[in-house]
Amino acid sequence: MEFGFFFILLSFFVLVLVIRKLTTFSKTCKSKLNLPPGPRKLPFIGSLHLFAGSNPPHRTLRDLAKKYGPLMHLQLGEVNIIVASSSKTAQQFLKTHDLDFASRSTVLMSEICCYGNKDIVFAPYGEYWRQMRKICTLELLSAKRVESFRPIREEEMSDLCRWIVLQEGSPINLTQKICMTNYEIMARATFGKKTEEHVKFIAIVKEGMEFMSTFHVADVYPSIKLLSSITGLRRKVEKVHQETDRIIENIIEEHRRVDAADRGSNEDLADVLLRVGDSGSLELPLTIENIKAVLADMFGGGIEAPTTTIDWAMAEMLKNPSILVKAQDEVRQVFDGKRGVSEAYFDELKYVKLVIKETLRLHPPGALLLPRENKERFEINGYEIPARTRVLVNVWAIGRDPEYWEDAESFKPERFLEKQVDFKGNCLEFIPFGAGGGFALESHLLLQMLS
Repeated sequence: MEFGFFFILLSFFVLVLVIRKLTTFSKTCKSKLNLPPGPRKLPFIGSLHLFAGSNPPHRTLRDLAKKYGPLMHLQLGEVNIIVASSSKTAQQFLKTHDLDFASRSTVLMSEICCYGNKDIVFAPYGEYWRQMRKICTLELLSAKRVESFRPIREEEMSDLCRWIVLQEGSPINLTQKICMTNYEIMARATFGKKTEEHVKFIAIVKEGMEFMSTFHVADVYPSIKLLSSITGLRRKVEKVHQETDRIIENIIEEHRRVDAADRGSNEDLADVLLRVGDSGSLELPLTIENIKAVLADMFGGGIEAPTTTIDWAMAEMLKNPSILVKAQDEVRQVFDGKRGVSEAYFDELKYVKLVIKETLRLHPPGALLLPRENKERFEINGYEIPARTRVLVNVWAIGRDPEYWEDAESFKPERFLEKQVDFKGNCLEFIPFGAGGGFALESHLLLQMLS
């Protein structure tokens, strides 16, 4: 009874606090800013009600953009949101004014799981961000480093093929097996070995990625600190972080105990970060928390993105049997008589590469690029963008824009025979890995794994 009364009292207190905060916020927003067009805003919640259905956010945003245009303003709780849904509007934020919108929005998930945004993905724009991008480009994800992991990829993929052959005539969960194979590749490349707690680690990584891609009310009412605790979000995120931290901490301790001379030239990503951190050549020190945050970045993205993309590729080919047969015939022709999987022959898989491109067009690893933010008030296309506005680029909508893609909703790998685009963010109608300062540095590694 006492607990029930306490809960009611607490709920009433929170409600009063929310109304007070939102009333104050609402008054400050009534200035005569020339904002981009957008849907009507309700008191206190703005446009949150538009996302109450079962539709994924990127689909809802695409539908709204059809009505309000490719540059759209939304009010979600306390937060101003700008959505770019075409390559032309995306260019404003990813290329033309890249540095003005280079900061990342801080959310609870990144604050906790990335050790106070000490990773690369969510690090605030500045000296540390530039230093870590440089380390990634020159050390962690250079072409030479990615190539050094080639034997790992070939061995694990050969094991996968042998396992599939042994299951002939039996139903198999290919998604689960591909996820495990990607895990084993990333574990060996990142940590030097498969962790003993691999099943638990995969589950934790998946849960963390799910938190990262899910909408949370607490993130759009940042001034109401109690919300994350009341909704239970903070407790869940902290639990995921503690488990991840424990596993990575143990792995780093193992690496610390191995003498550098004993590692030889076979460095994994943890070895590289420890070596660079101990070198004394950095302007800003690389702490253990920095290293753990970066390793979590690499590991999480390296499992989820290729697994999801392969899932979609298989689904699309099953819906289009002629495409599946053509891809199978090419693979059989290229690898006929070969023992195991060798990346030396990947350049001959011309049609398979088209299938991968078309899959990434329709189903990019992140339907919405991670939110960017401007520190100061800005103007785009004659519209005013208030300071600390979160900018979302709807990559999913851009990949299906009929202005750039003929028969945009159909799965047609052959379209890339005529349309010469790359993955590097140079063609803004095709940016599955982002562009500009937000370009995913691990894209080269992901593409090797996808092939």
